[in-house]
This record gives sequence, structure tokens and C-alpha cells, in this order.
Amino acid sequence: MDLVITILVLLLVVALSGAVVRILPLRLPLPLLQIALGALLARPFGMHVEFDPELFFLLFIPPLLFADGWRIPKRELFLLRRPVLALAIGLVFFTILGIGYFVHWMIPTVPLAVAFALAAVLSPTDAVAVTSITGGSKMPPRLMHVLSGEALLNDASGLVALQFAVAAELTGKFSLVSAAGDFAVKALGGVVAGAFVGFVFGVVRRRLIRWASEVDPASQVGLVLILPFAAYLLAEHFHVSGILAAVAAGMTMNHTDVSKGGYVATRVQNGAVWSMVEFIFNGLIFLLLGLQLPAIIDNVAIDIRQAGGGETWHLAVYVVAITLALVVLRFIWVWVSLRFVLMRAWHRGEKRPRAGTRLVWTTALAGVRGAITMAGVLSLPLMKSEGVAFPTRDLMIFLATGVILCTLVFGAIGLPLLVRGLKLDGEDPRVREERKTRALTAEAALRGIANEQKRVEGEGDENAIALASRVAARVMADYQQRLEAAGEEGDVPEKARAEAGTERAMRLAALRAERKELAELRRGNKINDETLRTLAREVDLAEAALTGLHSG
Repeated sequence: MDLVITILVLLLVVALSGAVVRILPLRLPLPLLQIALGALLARPFGMHVEFDPELFFLLFIPPLLFADGWRIPKRELFLLRRPVLALAIGLVFFTILGIGYFVHWMIPTVPLAVAFALAAVLSPTDAVAVTSITGGSKMPPRLMHVLSGEALLNDASGLVALQFAVAAELTGKFSLVSAAGDFAVKALGGVVAGAFVGFVFGVVRRRLIRWASEVDPASQVGLVLILPFAAYLLAEHFHVSGILAAVAAGMTMNHTDVSKGGYVATRVQNGAVWSMVEFIFNGLIFLLLGLQLPAIIDNVAIDIRQAGGGETWHLAVYVVAITLALVVLRFIWVWVSLRFVLMRAWHRGEKRPRAGTRLVWTTALAGVRGAITMAGVLSLPLMKSEGVAFPTRDLMIFLATGVILCTLVFGAIGLPLLVRGLKLDGEDPRVREERKTRALTAEAALRGIANEQKRVEGEGDENAIALASRVAARVMADYQQRLEAAGEEGDVPEKARAEAGTERAMRLAALRAERKELAELRRGNKINDETLRTLAREVDLAEAALTGLHSG
């Protein structure tokens, strides 16, 4: 019963945090607020959660990485594959080597393998945390795509490297050649396992729909929720990377099925459910980090002893030093990578992209650590062997926790200033692409209406033809306005967009009046709950279509 109450309290606090962060006078990043709330639960209220590292890793990592793989724009990931791979793989191993040796040099009592394990958990970045701390200023889309792709892939590469570092500490053996070979096998095996699970799910779903004509959307969403765990466990069973399997399963999920009209309800529910899962799981990890803070602070004496002695403030110095080292290493890697890009462009006679120091610093500070780092460090084993504790585990948790907090604070202060007005050459053409697509789909819709009108004229009587003509004219007018508004430039598109914006405002006002009237009718017992739910759902979907499809 205590466990159930604890889980319910944590879920309640995570849910409330999303509302509280919006009403605070200062724009506090959501992860920092959740950490503070966790610490508040731990100290005044005495809440405590015991961790099973393996269970914690299994519960939190697969769904988060699956969701990242599912949502990331695949085309942009492919087009930007060079900078993404440079950051997600090259920078990860550069960070592991640099931070590993730096930590071992700064704190000699930390074994080199454990220092590499700490560096490995610090190498993954958190794109969600970056988005939450940039304030009202938006990242340039192209840069955000790079950071999202990096965060997706460096989660996998960093956590796989963590497993090798922990294994090296536990066994006392490490061979770079052997590790590189094992890494390749584990990575390839994990990708194959994840892709296999995603493919099998697609086949099973199509067969179920073919046999049953229609499958309850809730059942399909339930199957999707199991997928990341199935991919992870299958891969781990064959001793390959369950982390990469979860990513691959998400990336191979065919979540579009746009041409299949019957999947509409499933797509809507999938989007809502996975948004909730990501929010809850990310929130729980930061909340659990906050719950550990008082105990981590209470164990400062142990941390100092594990660090080889000294004053308490030395720990804060270690945290800041590691954070600055991470930023500097990231800056160096990005700066050198950009120099190679500029040299290649110059050698080929191409136009060299604009890449100033401000962009490099933005990318360096955007390396915010978050949920994956926390999950990774808490997954460190408690015991090295029977009766022998894993060396400096408490110190590693303290340092990782401090670095997460420092990168969040540094990012919250620096990123909103750096990204304000930041422009990139070759910026992501999303707005123009969206307008062009709107125009093409509107043209297709007009052709579809005309074809349906011709069918009615060929088969129907005079009344049906007259009715079809009136309705077609009304529907066509809507699509014609949408087609005009999708134009690139000129007076006609501007006028059409103004009309579309005014019409949207009017329709929203009408829908909200409908909703208010439904509430009044139910309050007066003139309709029952079933009628209320049916009609309110229609109003909600209409409003979601208006607000979701609108773009500035």
C-alpha cells in the first residue's frame, strides 16, 4: 500500500508541476522545478524511494528512447547526418576520453574505469531540457534538428559506453580492440532487434485489421506501449544493445498510415498517449533526482572520503570544473568540426555557410544534461562483487547530479540570450514547405470534390444533382480560400490569410459558445452525460483541427 501511495503522490506532483511552471512569475525551467519539488517531498515530508538500478533502467530508458526515435524527423536526420553523427558518436567518445582522464587526474581516488563510466553517463544530452530552458526565444529549426538527432543517438552511444566501462571495472579487463568489436556487434544486433520488433508489429496490426475489419484504437495504442520494452528485452536476451533496439523500434514504427482513413482515431490517441508518457517519465526522473538530493547532501562526508579527503566546498569545485570541461570540450569539437565544413566548402568552390562564434557557443551551452544522465548514473551497480561495494558510487551520483543542475542553470541563463535573433544560412524551409503542401492538398481536395460531383451527375436524379452542386460550391469555396492563402507572396495571399485568420477566430468563438451551451444544458439536466460527451467530443475535435492546423 505504501508503494502505491508513493507512486500516486509522485504522479500527482509531476502533473501539478506542468501547471505550476506556467504560473510562476519567473520562467523557471520545468526540470529545475521538478527537482526542487522532489527535494521538498524528501526533506519536510520524509518521502524516500529505494532504487533497484536494473529495474530503474528497464522502466525508464526504453520508452523515452523509443518516443525520441518515433518523433524525430527522419528526413532531417538523414539530411543532417554528418553533423548529427559527429556530435552523437565522435563527440561522445571525445567527451568520454577527455572527461574520464580529467576526473581521474582531478580526483585520483576514482578508478579510471569508474571515471570513464561517469564520463559516459555525462555524454548524453537532453533536447527536451534544451527546449524547456530557451524561454520565449526559439532555436533555429535546423540547429534544433541537429540537437534532437544528437540527443537521440548519443543516448544510445553514451549508455552503451557506460555498460563497457562498468564491465571493465567489474572484471578488471579492458581491450580497446575487443571493445570496439563488441560495440559494433552489440550496436548492429540492437538495431536489427529493434527494427524486427517494429516490423513484426506492423505486420500483426495489418493482419488484425484485415481479419477483424476494425481494431479498437485503444488496443493498438496498448500494443505500441509494450513495443519499447519488447524490443529492449529481446535485444538483451541475445546480449546485444537493448538501448539501440528501443531507438530502432521507434524509428521504424510506421506511425503515419496517412492514406488509411481508419487509423485516424489510433493516430490521435497515439499522439496524446505518448505525449503523456514522455512528460510523466521525464518528470518522474527529475522528481526522483530531487528525492535523492537530501540523501546525497547528507552523504557529503562519504563523498569527501571517497574523493580522498578535503573540504566540503571541494565537491562544488569538482562539479563546476567538470561542467566547464564539458562545455569547453563541446566548444572545441564544434569549432573544429565547423572549420572542416568551411574548408571542404572552400575546396569544392561552394558557398561557405555562416558559422560565427555565437553559433558555436550556442551549440556548446545546448549540451544540457537531463533524464538519461540521471537514469544512467542511478543504474550503476551497488556492489562490485559479493561483499565489495562499487567504488565511489555515491561520489559519482553526487557529481552527475551536480553537473545536471549546473548545465540546466548555465543553459537557462545563457541560451535565451544566445538564441535570440540567431539565424543560420540554409535555414530549415519548414514554413515554405508547409505552405506548398497546403496548396497541393487543397488542389487535390478540389479535384476530389469535382470528381464526386461528376459521379452524382452521372448517377443521381435532378434533386441529387442540385443538392450536390450547392454543397460542392460551399465546400469548394473553403478549399479555394485555403489555396489562395497558401500562396508565396502578393496581395491576394495576404488578403486570403487575413480572411482565414478572421474566419478561424470566428469559428473558435462559435465552438467555445457551443461548449458553454452544452455545459449549461447538462447543468440544467436537459441532456445526459452520454449526449454531453458525444457532442463535446465533436466540438473538441473541431477546435483541435483549427488550432492544430493553424500556422503563422
